[in-house]
Amino acid sequence: MLERLNEAMARIEDDLEGEVDVRVLARIAGTSEYHFRRMFSALAGIPISEYVRRRKLTKAASEVLSGQGSLLDIAVRWGYGSNEAFARAFRAMHGVGPQEARQDKKALRSQQILTFRLTIEGSTSMEYRVVEKDAFRVVGRGTRVPLVHVGMNPAIVEFVKGIGMPTLERMKALSDGEPAGMLALTFNQEGVEEGSMLDYFQGVVTSQAAPEDMETLEVAKGTWAVFTAEGPYPETIQYMWRDIYTQWFPSNSYESAEGPQMLRTQIDGDQAKAELWIPVTS
Repeated sequence: MLERLNEAMARIEDDLEGEVDVRVLARIAGTSEYHFRRMFSALAGIPISEYVRRRKLTKAASEVLSGQGSLLDIAVRWGYGSNEAFARAFRAMHGVGPQEARQDKKALRSQQILTFRLTIEGSTSMEYRVVEKDAFRVVGRGTRVPLVHVGMNPAIVEFVKGIGMPTLERMKALSDGEPAGMLALTFNQEGVEEGSMLDYFQGVVTSQAAPEDMETLEVAKGTWAVFTAEGPYPETIQYMWRDIYTQWFPSNSYESAEGPQMLRTQIDGDQAKAELWIPVTS
C-alpha cells in the first residue's frame, strides 16, 4: 500500500504543471478516491488538495526568485488566471507577495515532496470486529462544528448543552437498535486540519419516528468496522481515530466508505470506554 502511495506522489510531481487528477492517483494507489483522500489526510496531516497547492506554490516561488519570466506568466503556468489571484495564494503560503519576494529576495517557505514510510512500533493492539448492518434510522439533533484534535471540542460541548438533559433523556429512551444508547455521529468532514468543518449529530438508533423537536438521519445498508478502546478521556478517543487511519487501514484489506462514523462513549471521571463504528468496504 505504501509503495503505491509513493507512486502516486511521483505522479503528482509529473502532473503539477497541469491538472492533478485525484481519481488517477487513487487508481495508482489501488484504492477508491474517497479512501485515498482519507488515507492521505490521515498520513500527511493535510488534505491532498492543500498538498498539491503548496507544491505548485513552492515551484512557483523558485521561478519568482530566479527573476526569469513575468509574474503573470508564472501565475498562468501554475494554474492562476490573474496576477491578483496568484498574489493572494502566494502571500497566504509565503507571507509576502510575489513582487516583494522578487524585489527583496525574501526567504520563502517550501513544501517538500512527501514520501511515506511504515514505522512499526508494536506497542499496542487494536480490538475490532466487522458487522454487516441493514439500513437504519438515527433520531436526534445535528449541527456543523470545527474539528478539534486535542481536548474537548467547545462547539460540541455547547451544542449538547443546548439540547438539554430532558431532551437527551427522551432521545435516549427511543434507542432500540445497535449500536445501543446515545451516539455521536460525524460525517461530511472537509479535512483533517484543526478547524476543518464537519457535520455532528447527537442521537440514537431507533425504529420509531422522530418527535417533532428532533431530526432523522437515514443510514444506508453497509459494512462497519467496530473498534473498542479504553483510557483517559478525551485523548483515548481522539488517538483511536488517528491510529485507525494510520495503522489499521494500511495493515488490512478494508477501505473506508462514505457514511457517518458513530461513537458510543461511557465516561467515568477522567476515564472512558469507547466503541467506534466506521463504514468500510473490502
